[in-house]
Amino acid sequence: MQNLDRLLRQNDHKPYPAYKALKGGYHFPLYTLSVDHVQGDPFAAPSSLSIRIEKEKHGFPAEYYNQPHRRIMLQDLLLRGFGRELSKCSHLAKGSGKSGTLSVSRCGEAVLERSALTIDPKTGTITVRFSAGFPAAGRTTLAMELKKMLFELVPAAVERSLLSRAVPKEKQETWIALSDDQKAIREQLAGQGLVAFIADGAILPRKSGVDDTPMASAVPFESPVEDRVTLRLPNDRTITGLGIKCGITLIVGGGYHGKSTLLQAIERGVYNHIPGDGREYVLTEDTAMKIRSEDGRSVKKLDISTFIRNLPNGKDTVSFSTEDASGSTSQASNTMEAVLSGSRTLLIDEDTSATNFMVRDALMQSVIHPEQEPIVPFLGRMRELYEESGISTVLVAGSSGAFFHVADRILQMKEYKPLDITGIAKKAAAAAPETDVRLVPDSGSHRQSEEGSVAPGISAVQPAEKRKMSDVKDLRVPVRNEALLDSRRVKVRGSGTDSISLNHESVELRFVEQVVDPEQANLLGMLLRTLEEDYFDGRTLLSACVERLYDSLKKQGFSVVHGGSIPGNLAMVRKQELYAMVNRYRALKLK
Repeated sequence: MQNLDRLLRQNDHKPYPAYKALKGGYHFPLYTLSVDHVQGDPFAAPSSLSIRIEKEKHGFPAEYYNQPHRRIMLQDLLLRGFGRELSKCSHLAKGSGKSGTLSVSRCGEAVLERSALTIDPKTGTITVRFSAGFPAAGRTTLAMELKKMLFELVPAAVERSLLSRAVPKEKQETWIALSDDQKAIREQLAGQGLVAFIADGAILPRKSGVDDTPMASAVPFESPVEDRVTLRLPNDRTITGLGIKCGITLIVGGGYHGKSTLLQAIERGVYNHIPGDGREYVLTEDTAMKIRSEDGRSVKKLDISTFIRNLPNGKDTVSFSTEDASGSTSQASNTMEAVLSGSRTLLIDEDTSATNFMVRDALMQSVIHPEQEPIVPFLGRMRELYEESGISTVLVAGSSGAFFHVADRILQMKEYKPLDITGIAKKAAAAAPETDVRLVPDSGSHRQSEEGSVAPGISAVQPAEKRKMSDVKDLRVPVRNEALLDSRRVKVRGSGTDSISLNHESVELRFVEQVVDPEQANLLGMLLRTLEEDYFDGRTLLSACVERLYDSLKKQGFSVVHGGSIPGNLAMVRKQELYAMVNRYRALKLK
């Protein structure tokens, strides 16, 4: 502290670059403060600082951070509190440009592991990374205003948020207990044959399209008796709710009755949520992937031949490439990429799907013979996906009854409440006249009725026409993009959750709907740069490159993607999003 005080006095009212002399570490009574990066001028991005607090000083018990699920929840709790305290004292120090700003990562409703605040599970050391705008008058330092920030405002924020005595014990226990509950539910999903669980009483609707907090007037979720399951929680407690079983689940209902809201809750259930979110007991198996059409996306040498074949232009669909995918080819690509990334559940909303990719009705088949149609609709592959590859589907449908034939269970959303109508819908489908919508005949897989005959509207496929999903392998080999790496410095930029870029190469992410936080996009950009620099060697399969990097990320944490100090604006992603990002990288070079 004395050294920092001396340097501040020496560099007061000097040209702004004088602040660079402050880089380094300084011991305060409760923590060590590090000045990691100093901004070039008061109008540039704020300076980067970090604080390290030893376990003897913060006082949180080791049992709150020696298990990953508890540690991540405690990190989230502390980061939110520190963010609130910093916001109260931001701009209390005066100056031009970004002078006096104090900020740290803003957390959404999902609980994500973030580089902004980490706890070392072995030593118990808390590290928090934040930003500060070093004060100036024009381009002249105001070091005494900076002293106010570093010696008064920041220490007060630390004392009010990052010490055990400052966080109410009941709040700590509530958040840690919730993390235990969420872990217990996730561990039971597979054993119960479930892909997702939605608790009774959950609040699924959100306040608005730009506000992810719960809607105040929303109808609490209530599971149908036929699909209600009871799961065990710690301390001899139980919880009831809707269990979405493995297989094919169809969600139907009228417009504005809550179909897509339910699917979105399942989609976001791959992440834990904070107390009070309303979805804290909505949990989905962690490989589930939302699939949709994505006109205009890039596809590189991907095998989509199980869905698209015999194109009139003779284009190869076993190694399909395009810089401007159509609705059907993009959704076929998204589906195959999810399967190849290890997803065990596909989540699909008919509203955001390519109609010709999903289904073809009987009348269309009678006019346009299947031999003239290059698309094998998803409807014809759903059963095969589950029975041969163990991949379940949860599908929201509102316009086609053809899906009734293949669904294992059918839920109707009526006034925001789910009803199990499987029996009624199956009976109606069996009695439907031949002119009604039917399953597509050219499916590569067909379903037999209980009597052994092919179900109405479904014709068998000749063996020579069949190509199973399990036959598809990802044999692509990436080559380092030397033109990109020849740059003096590869810059990574993020644009919210919409896109990332390496120098001038942009990757669109806005339709990768389970990227829910801008800091996840930041991490994906850094992972892409790491792949280009260290993994794409022209010998290793793309899938192996991604798997190895992701394994290193899980073992080493955020340091795997940065050569120097770890930035405080990264949030953990799943392997599925890493695959999705690489597959949309237009500058990807393949052997």
